[in-house]
Amino acid sequence: MNRLIVNIMSLLSFLWILGACDQTGNFPGAEVNPHIAIYDLRSFYKGSDYPLTVESMMGARGITGIVVSDHSGKNLPPGLLMVQDKMRLNELRGIAITIGADAAQYVPGDSVTVDLVGGVMKRVDGILQVTGLDGSIVTKIASGRPIAVNRIPSSYILADPDKYESTELVIVKGGFDPIPEPTDTYSGDRLVNDGFDNFVLHTEPEATFANDPLPGMANFFGVVAYGKDDNGNLKPHLRIRRPEDITVLSSTVIRSPIVISGYIGDVQGTDLDGEYMQFLATQDIDFSETPFSVVTHNTSSGYQPTGVPLQGWATGGTTGKRAYKFDLTSGTVNKGEYFYIGNSAKLINGVGSTSMADGKWMVSRKTGSVPGDGIGAVSTDLFLNGTSAFTDAIGVFEGTTVDEYSVPIDVIVTGYNGAILNVAQQAGLRITNTDWYDMINPVTLEEQPFYKQGSNTIYLSRKGAGYFYKLGGEYNIRLGRWVKARMDRALLLTLESTLDELEKEFPLANGTSEGWLPTKVVE
Repeated sequence: MNRLIVNIMSLLSFLWILGACDQTGNFPGAEVNPHIAIYDLRSFYKGSDYPLTVESMMGARGITGIVVSDHSGKNLPPGLLMVQDKMRLNELRGIAITIGADAAQYVPGDSVTVDLVGGVMKRVDGILQVTGLDGSIVTKIASGRPIAVNRIPSSYILADPDKYESTELVIVKGGFDPIPEPTDTYSGDRLVNDGFDNFVLHTEPEATFANDPLPGMANFFGVVAYGKDDNGNLKPHLRIRRPEDITVLSSTVIRSPIVISGYIGDVQGTDLDGEYMQFLATQDIDFSETPFSVVTHNTSSGYQPTGVPLQGWATGGTTGKRAYKFDLTSGTVNKGEYFYIGNSAKLINGVGSTSMADGKWMVSRKTGSVPGDGIGAVSTDLFLNGTSAFTDAIGVFEGTTVDEYSVPIDVIVTGYNGAILNVAQQAGLRITNTDWYDMINPVTLEEQPFYKQGSNTIYLSRKGAGYFYKLGGEYNIRLGRWVKARMDRALLLTLESTLDELEKEFPLANGTSEGWLPTKVVE
């Protein structure tokens, strides 16, 4: 009985506390944060004008954040103050506020509070903004606050521009299409590709940098705005704000005659004489006149020499098993044609599987009984099996001489761990500029010539037996660069799989989605 009385009294006390709360759900003495997260503010807009009051902002009066707009370059929509924050869920969001000429007083890095009461949130020319206010609503708290670099692939912006509106972002390794002539300038709409998709860079004719010449490749900082296409539909574009938003990376184009388009490193059953690699020619090649070589690298702890690769791709020489080289010194291949290097049996997925002898084979040998061409002892396993605990790699080289200083023309890595890099010893696998890797960090501009150094951390996730890595990128031979980066896709083969599964769209599109496409050249 005593316990029942105690429980009843506790329940009555709880109900009394609830009754003491006001109708907004706040407990007595609690104060609502006067600043609402921009993430939450933007969520109120449902397609029609949204008046901003203390009640409509859930007790808040406005926002606080970092300014990202800069009108000194005369390339932003006039009168807009753009502010960003990460107050909600660590999600970066921005909002534009119309305050007229006073917007020009503020520059990126200014910390401000903005009283939004009395404003109306609406879309104007595509941009979600707060209207009906003036410069008196802004209070500057500090200057020079750091803005973290926000690298966003163009495909992400195109898929969800609302997420990136009025925030500072950077499109990295942007190259123009077509390749700029010496007389081409920024003025107008210029098509830029960053390896993920095509994106418009818009520059007003009055911008201070409108008549500057276009670089071959650059990083472009800026903010997202909107323009109209030929059908009158709003389309997002990037507006750089000032000349300092442009970081020139290159003024030249380096083309790769051969790119890696796929491989299988663990076939069903035994790997002996089963592994092979697929390549794509981006130009016509006669290997007897222009030789190339392909080197595989394996960090298996059972392969000698162990430790970091002191001789780079040539580690192990003729007696070790860490590397294995195939020389391409005969035969021809046409632009856009796939060719293969690897097992002499020419089977698609190990013993008992479909023959792929009708594919274009440039080198086919039993690696378990024939050593590599100047690098690599006989080896039944060029690639590792199982998890990504260690690292495999494929490098393509111009010529047949490969040493510790050789830089490939293309490279793909599977797995992340293992003894692969020692910067102090300058020991590691050298990379080149590709869709995945950069010899100079495109954001910090620091040198990073090795895999796993700096931003060079992309790798394929190892899947297991029977998986063919079908990379599915697009290499533009006119621009000499990747316009759609290769993907981490692994196609599970069967014993009945055919060559078409590797070289054509597969699985076939089902009407609602596109099938897996192979790597291809485009113009």
